Amino acid sequence: MTKHFLLRTFMMLAFLVSTPLLSNAQSIGFGADFYNRYIWRGYDFGDSFSVQPGLAFTAGGFELGTWGSYSISADGAGANEHDLYATYSFDLGSTTSLALTVTDYYFPTDSDWLNFDGDGEGAHWIELMGALTLPESFPVTLSAAFMVHNDPDNSLYLEGALPCSRGDVELGLTLGVGAGMSDFYGVESTSLVNMGLSASKDLQITEQFSLPLSAAYIMNPTTEKTYLVFGFSLSP
Repeated sequence: MTKHFLLRTFMMLAFLVSTPLLSNAQSIGFGADFYNRYIWRGYDFGDSFSVQPGLAFTAGGFELGTWGSYSISADGAGANEHDLYATYSFDLGSTTSLALTVTDYYFPTDSDWLNFDGDGEGAHWIELMGALTLPESFPVTLSAAFMVHNDPDNSLYLEGALPCSRGDVELGLTLGVGAGMSDFYGVESTSLVNMGLSASKDLQITEQFSLPLSAAYIMNPTTEKTYLVFGFSLSP
């Protein structure tokens, strides 16, 4: 029984198991974000304006969702992405929580959907991630993400994110590190790849409708590049 067969079987079983969740979901959310650039963990994907739709079902602490990013430029289509993910969140008390996530990153232009080859040859990259959010007195979120399939280096990414606010503007500070040798993150040893300052605010249009806006200054010290990102979101 090959590894590829096991992965396909796992995907089918996950779909079957998720069916009761979809029919009994306590909430269903969908919408789309629109950004002048898609910057992920300090790297530019597509070098163009990006539309990022999402759909999620939640029940209790479990969330099952799908998310995508699509360049409006043909030149950036090689970075198009369509992911599936499942998250379970644990309430640890005192406003502390732990979220465990498995994500299947799929890049349509790399190969067909059924290509589960490894060693960087397949269309799917599977990642396990844990995120611990500390109490409100110091609400930093510490996360670790580990590539377990299709990455010969089994890359590890570590991140700390701290939210804060000033008036009606929500601010966020982010620091991310590629831990160890990783072609995926373009580092030969543990290196800082993601530094960011973000701001977000809802723009009130009418009494019933507001438009979420966000901006972020992002720096990748490894590539010696900076990005200024602006976007807005639409959802029911």
